[in-house]
Amino acid sequence: MDITTVDRDRAAQYTDDVVELVYNSGPPTYDYQFVTRAAFDRLIGDSWLAEGTLCGYDETTVALEGDDLLGIEIGYAGPEFDRRKKTLRPLWESIIEDGAVTHDELAEIARRSYLASYLNAVIPASAYYVHALSVRPDHHGQGIGAALMKDAIDRAADEGYRVVHLDVLSDNPAVKFYEAFGFEVLAQTVAPIPHSHGVPMEQRMSLDLR
Repeated sequence: MDITTVDRDRAAQYTDDVVELVYNSGPPTYDYQFVTRAAFDRLIGDSWLAEGTLCGYDETTVALEGDDLLGIEIGYAGPEFDRRKKTLRPLWESIIEDGAVTHDELAEIARRSYLASYLNAVIPASAYYVHALSVRPDHHGQGIGAALMKDAIDRAADEGYRVVHLDVLSDNPAVKFYEAFGFEVLAQTVAPIPHSHGVPMEQRMSLDLR
């Protein structure tokens, strides 16, 4: 297994796999925010192929077995999270032009995304932020997630970050996985309206590197 990165040309062959992996990292939140799975799939697929966006290939580490994509870790400097979220607007404009999402549907997605945004605590500039860590279900328990996390932690330390931060839903079995790496819960947040639609409490977890 190789822990590596891919360029845009190679990234294109993994679009469907990446979309599924990102979705699997937080189904309740994504189901609420995006209203339809089709809207989620289109945005994340477009973001994956667009450098500098929230789920762009340029800040994604992949686990490959030959040409098979087994898992991903998407991460960047803490302040990049908000900056990269703003880059999604042009992608939505393109999606609307294609007729894949209506203006009314986008307005509802924007409303729900705003409400769900209160689940995410502030990310300090000194933090490397793991936006998504996900492994194909048929490859769970093989150490792939651990290899991706170790790589992220090592890179963060080498690049001078003080901490690694991530957000995880409280009912996600991955909480135990992160605790095994030494992550601790800094904050627990509930957004009442999303919660009433099935979105669990979010936990901000942190690992000190110094």
